[in-house]
Amino acid sequence: MARVGRKVRDKRLLALIGDYLRAGVLVGGTLEATEIGAPQGGPLSPLLADILLDDSRTKELESRGHCFVRYADDLLILVRGHRAGERVMASVSRYLTRTLKLVVNTHKSRVVKTDDCEFLGFTFRGKTLRWSERAYQDFRHRRHLLTERSWGVSMAYRLKQLSEYVRGWIGDFGISDDYRPIPERDHWLRRRIRMCYWKQWRGVQNRIRHLLTLGTPKRAAIWTGMSAKSDWHLSRSLGTQTGMTNDWLKGQGLISIRDQWMKAHGYA
Repeated sequence: MARVGRKVRDKRLLALIGDYLRAGVLVGGTLEATEIGAPQGGPLSPLLADILLDDSRTKELESRGHCFVRYADDLLILVRGHRAGERVMASVSRYLTRTLKLVVNTHKSRVVKTDDCEFLGFTFRGKTLRWSERAYQDFRHRRHLLTERSWGVSMAYRLKQLSEYVRGWIGDFGISDDYRPIPERDHWLRRRIRMCYWKQWRGVQNRIRHLLTLGTPKRAAIWTGMSAKSDWHLSRSLGTQTGMTNDWLKGQGLISIRDQWMKAHGYA
């Protein structure tokens, strides 16, 4: 608050920030007082952290001539060798704990080569930037939940939620240079959405009618509609793919991961 007070003169704003910090947090439904720090996940916490760290730790690193990058409280310092890294980490840790009275997460703090480093959900392979395996698995998990056939929502709502999530994820991780899994993920996504439509079109007659309306040849529509195979299996059949074409799915609002990735790299 003393650092904020150097720039902010409005006493009402300072009082509001102070009240925010002392408001307490809910723990198991019980309000507990906060005697130190800021509530984790609150909108004010990153700003206050940035004020503290930019005014102190960043200036300290600059004065020592280190090459570094910082985002909020995540810090990456680049040195020439492992021994120099050990020395710098010990020095910076002492400064953080003794001068700034901060707690260093020893489990996440380590000295490694850049190829073994993960920063803000990215890894580095030479001069290429890739999303980390953990970030990619989180994306796959969330995408799977949004295309779960047992989710009892309308297709319009499902596609809207899916589009918002994919756009947000590509907004964060689309700068990755790894294009290889993108076409396969698009293919998987289209198949999952076909499966969801097939699940909603309950009944043989109803399914055949939908396929015929979409332009599926009569024989293929009847064969597919009468099939006892699983929804997932039939989502890749001739009947569903000639009816629920890629263009039709796009018209329904299905987002393309590839198109979003291309836009992130300036290709469209």
